[in-house]
Amino acid sequence: MKALGAVNALYPTPTALVGATVNGKANFITIAHIGIMDHSHISLGMGKVHYTNAGIKTNKTFSVCLPSQDLMAQTDYCGIMTGKKTDKAALFELFYGELATAPMIKQCPVCMECRLARTVDFPSHDIFIGEIVQTYADEAVLQNTMIDFSKVKPLLFDMPSKQYWALGAPVGKCWNVGKQLKRKGG
Repeated sequence: MKALGAVNALYPTPTALVGATVNGKANFITIAHIGIMDHSHISLGMGKVHYTNAGIKTNKTFSVCLPSQDLMAQTDYCGIMTGKKTDKAALFELFYGELATAPMIKQCPVCMECRLARTVDFPSHDIFIGEIVQTYADEAVLQNTMIDFSKVKPLLFDMPSKQYWALGAPVGKCWNVGKQLKRKGG
């Protein structure tokens, strides 16, 4: 094994469009530093310089919309333009759920509206921890009542290569494939 230094090797990660109301207007930013805290809480790592942070802090709400590969250009645009000077929400058809200040995108196959639970202050980033209030999914990506990510076609982000990636096919059944080692005495 070769030592690489303190390299974060958890990429690729899902790309999300995070929505918030900033100065009375819907705004979106592209974020890939997103994590699962538990079954009802998620985290976002957002640089303090981002315009969207102020809306999350003021309203204590935000949305996390998962774009499909079909929205790659719009998703990239939301990551390279600032909401201070650009109406990025104009790219999308918006809707709102239970939280009036958490705009969501109809074109995204999956959207979660979140209430801010906690902010962790890092030197260069705000870590927003949100409680998921409601999740919305396009019926076309559902298999019964479960989200089928092969139908979502999520856009994945890889920082080292600065590329968007696609999800591959499933390779095994969780909490099942390891049972074969049990039978072998492992």
